[in-house]
Amino acid sequence: MSNKERAVQLLNRIPDSRMYYVLSFLEGAAIPDETPNEETIAAFAEVDELKKNHSGQKFNNLDDLWASLEE
Repeated sequence: MSNKERAVQLLNRIPDSRMYYVLSFLEGAAIPDETPNEETIAAFAEVDELKKNHSGQKFNNLDDLWASLEE
């Protein structure tokens, strides 16, 4: 019996009143793994560099962040 078949058997034994507890886990597990593209990897590297140099903009609240984006 495969792991998937065993999982289906176990799911069939769970009463509807308890199914809520496993739904979040199953939804998370069903998301495929994604490999970041070059642009995303470059953005991560840029953030790491900003953190090392203690540079970049910092905001105390969302209003200030949104205002900076409108400039």
